[in-house]
Amino acid sequence: MNQQDLISTTAAIDPVFMLIFGICLVLLLGITVVMIAFVVRYHRSRSPQPTSQSDGNVWLETIWIVLPTLLVLAMFWYGWKEYLVLRTVPKGALAVTATARMWSWEFRYANGKTSSKLYVPVGKPVRVELVSKDVIHGFFVPAFRVKRDVVPGMSNYAWFVATNPGSYDLFCSQYCGIQHSAMVTTVEAVPEVQFTAWLNQSSSGAVGGKLDGRKLATEKGCLGCHSLDGTRKVGPTFKGLFGSKVEVMHDGKMLNIIADDAYLKESIRQPGAKIVEDYPPIMPANADLTDEQVTALIEFIKSVK
Repeated sequence: MNQQDLISTTAAIDPVFMLIFGICLVLLLGITVVMIAFVVRYHRSRSPQPTSQSDGNVWLETIWIVLPTLLVLAMFWYGWKEYLVLRTVPKGALAVTATARMWSWEFRYANGKTSSKLYVPVGKPVRVELVSKDVIHGFFVPAFRVKRDVVPGMSNYAWFVATNPGSYDLFCSQYCGIQHSAMVTTVEAVPEVQFTAWLNQSSSGAVGGKLDGRKLATEKGCLGCHSLDGTRKVGPTFKGLFGSKVEVMHDGKMLNIIADDAYLKESIRQPGAKIVEDYPPIMPANADLTDEQVTALIEFIKSVK
């Protein structure tokens, strides 16, 4: 399928919207005009007594039953036809997995590369598999008229094609907690040559062959819940955390422990094992992290003084 034959999601949705909007506008204006005309024509000062004895009109009743029915059926048929376009992914689409978690996005490509932004080639369809690690989120890209729920345990997808290069907002459209409004990233549409070069670069999070803990913390959503300046968020701040005394709930008992390497590793791998006092147990498990990534995150936390 060449680019000239490719129907974008925008081209599928916009005509349906304009049709429904046009029908609604015509009906609104028509009803308003008739209402005003009736108010003027049949005002009590002009017609103090009823002048018609008619109790029905077969033709009028037929029209206002048949006409609205045809309009609704037309809107349904046109909408359904274009909805099928949204659910039919073109052949050769680029496969990307979007993982949503409170409160960040992570995009994984077929070669294993990950990014906190969704990079796509211009003119090529992209199929996005939608995965949630915790609660219901929403994959919403207004520029491409795409919005799909991201439900834990449910298989779902969306597709689109960026016809022009640029940076497009990507939002979470379902309220997912107190940092919901901060769950924003972008779709970066770039020429295919530039995209291929980016995709073949070394995995994100690595600097000089060594993983960058700060970059990992950003991409994995850690900084959405943990501050670096001592500010209280949903989770404890990283500032001064390493080596400090932490009061936690473990097996129904309150314990005072030192935040050492072992504690940080357990908190990353099994966040529900020890719950810090006064903080909600909402952090998801991170079983997909490699030992190298966990080590990089711990080293980064250590560096936040």
